[in-house]
Amino acid sequence: MNGDPCLLSATELRGLIAEKRISPVELVSAVLARAEELQPKLNCFITLCGDEAMAAARDAERKMMAGEPLGLLHGIPVTVKDIVNTRGVKTTFGAVPYRDNVPTEDAVAVARLRAQGAILIGKTTTPEFGSKCLTDSPLFGRTRNAWSAERSSGGSSGGAAVAIASGIAPLAIATDGGGSTRIPAACNGVVGLKQSNGVIPHSQALDVFGNQTYVTPTTRTVADTALMMQAMAGEDPCDPWSIGIPAPDFIGSAAPRGDLRGQKILFCASPPGRPVSSDVAASFKASLDRLASLGAEIEEFSGDGFDIEPIWRAINHTVWRTRFAKLAAEHKDELSEAFLKQLALATEVSGADYQEAMFARTALFRRVQSLLARGHLLAMPTITRTALPIGQDLFGTIEIDGKYFDSVRPHWFPWTMPFNMTGHPAVSLPCGFGRDGLPIGLQLVGRFRGDAELLRASALFEASHDLLSRRPA
Repeated sequence: MNGDPCLLSATELRGLIAEKRISPVELVSAVLARAEELQPKLNCFITLCGDEAMAAARDAERKMMAGEPLGLLHGIPVTVKDIVNTRGVKTTFGAVPYRDNVPTEDAVAVARLRAQGAILIGKTTTPEFGSKCLTDSPLFGRTRNAWSAERSSGGSSGGAAVAIASGIAPLAIATDGGGSTRIPAACNGVVGLKQSNGVIPHSQALDVFGNQTYVTPTTRTVADTALMMQAMAGEDPCDPWSIGIPAPDFIGSAAPRGDLRGQKILFCASPPGRPVSSDVAASFKASLDRLASLGAEIEEFSGDGFDIEPIWRAINHTVWRTRFAKLAAEHKDELSEAFLKQLALATEVSGADYQEAMFARTALFRRVQSLLARGHLLAMPTITRTALPIGQDLFGTIEIDGKYFDSVRPHWFPWTMPFNMTGHPAVSLPCGFGRDGLPIGLQLVGRFRGDAELLRASALFEASHDLLSRRPA
């Protein structure tokens, strides 16, 4: 094998390992060396588990040489966001009070990757409990964007996206409660999928019935996302939404075969009153043209009724307040101001307000369902401008094309939160670059549990341009 194994996709590595052309030991040591080299610049890991990873790689190599049956991800390095439980490996939730927390068991998604032979090389950074769209915390400082030290990595799965974009392990487990996988994917030019509700079981959700958070894949290519989905999907008794949902052939579906003829894609640049930067608007238009050139019929839909951040917040912050009120009271000095401020906001939400928000959530689901009865997919920009400045404050103003707006969430990612609430699959795909040289993302949304069809359209879109050849310096 020629070239740097760190830059190969998991799909390519899988073939090379099966043909004994690369050894898991060689691969894992190359990835760990790259992680050690880039960590001081990017700060995308909280924990690197080099000794454990090398032991697992030697074991993987022995099995490979002995001709034992190999799992789907045999010998392939993976990172896991530090909010997802890993047995025997520190899981801090990005919070100082949990700096020494070691889970006794793996989250279901992690256990499934390990069962298929994947090798955990480290835990990636997250703001406290994944609570914002920027990746920084009193525990570890700030995570920098893979393309520019002056920009944020996005969040809350900032570390996951940066590790992928910079060539440290081809697969990452992230999470997404309001855009936490798709925002950093767009900021760092990688693929970030929030799958349909129930497709990957969620073993850490406390309210599994009202849950709007997802344990997700982040990768550099659509084929690698399909590979992770194949390993992680399928029912588990811990998650009622997963029961009775068979895993389709994600890998086969994600082969870019045929075209998009006969598919109708409905698009909207932004909900009324939410501006989009000229760079993002131009990139979005070019993406729609590309989808049309693949044979899709393109039609605009109205963004009316999609400005749902207050509804999302009423549900989300109530969950946080219930989970973290005691922690905040006992560890006030160790938690960030932004985290405590968000918990304080939740005290204004009554039980009736929460239930009103749940009613609105159902209405939103039905609105999306009616759109997807008219079209096969929805398209919109993932975020309204490229990555925010590294020093951005969650409660500060956000600048878009020289104009300033009062709040980050509804102005930067109006289109990610709705699909956490409705459960439809939504993916951010690299679709271009701004004048600042930073990546721009396109979001495609599929029919409920139509994840395989969404991956197929994504693979065709990815194959229609050569953005993958551009890498961060």
